[in-house]
Amino acid sequence: MQTLRNIDELRTWRAAHAQRTVAVVPTMGALHAGHLSLIERARSEADVVVVTVFVNPIQFDDAEDLESYPQTLDDDIIACSQAGVDAIFVPPRAEMYPNGYCTFTEVVGPLSSTLCGASRPGHFRGVTTVVLKLFNLVQPQVAVFGEKDLQQALIIQRMLSDLHVPVRLVVAPTIRDIDGLPLSSRNVRLGEEGRLKALALPRGLDKANRAFADGETTSIKLVEIVYEELLVHPGVEVDYADVVQLHNFADVTEAKAGDLLAVAVFIDGVRLIDHILLGGPALAVVPEAD
Repeated sequence: MQTLRNIDELRTWRAAHAQRTVAVVPTMGALHAGHLSLIERARSEADVVVVTVFVNPIQFDDAEDLESYPQTLDDDIIACSQAGVDAIFVPPRAEMYPNGYCTFTEVVGPLSSTLCGASRPGHFRGVTTVVLKLFNLVQPQVAVFGEKDLQQALIIQRMLSDLHVPVRLVVAPTIRDIDGLPLSSRNVRLGEEGRLKALALPRGLDKANRAFADGETTSIKLVEIVYEELLVHPGVEVDYADVVQLHNFADVTEAKAGDLLAVAVFIDGVRLIDHILLGGPALAVVPEAD
């Protein structure tokens, strides 16, 4: 595996692989089993796999969140090598955004103005900008993203379609820990008590989904089920909880099968997201202890 630390090295590497299909897995590092599942999927989609590790400053709306984002580059390089990655691209911030940088890419409309887009203004502009830059640099035929960040994946797909970018997007399933919590680099910031509180997130989603299966279709009632599960725990703040149509993220008052119930919370200051497709499979979650 080659470690490419600047754009010139990446371009030289890419030119040497011009006749091979390339899959890219963009990440912000602090790799875990969820990322490794994306790498495995990427290996099945192309001849060679590139993982990018770049903590993108322009998608953070909170300077403290940016500074506290976990960074484990040495471990990430080892993990990528063991996973069969062909190259890992780890550009410096100053090279991706040199002084005077002033060009951005943005998808407008409900896909980017609801849920995380509403609570984190500018976040998805930062995401689409860096992803398009990485695609221009890596020149992949395939890109693999995780379903956990479903809103992000849908926005990137919209960008690819609108701008005629010749990259095929693959969205791989969410990987959950044995207790039901979706894997996230932010999970390492949870203490033992915070981890137990965080389990209320998938538990609440699963309870709402079971209520939907039993005939409850009023969106506000389904959201209330999630709130009731979360807010019994001190130190838990709900950022948003909403039911939206999957294809356009429009709010719905009466939920239908396939609609998205999405939630973002702060657990002792750590922001976590999760979602479930109503009418879909139940989540394997650990019941709350008595």
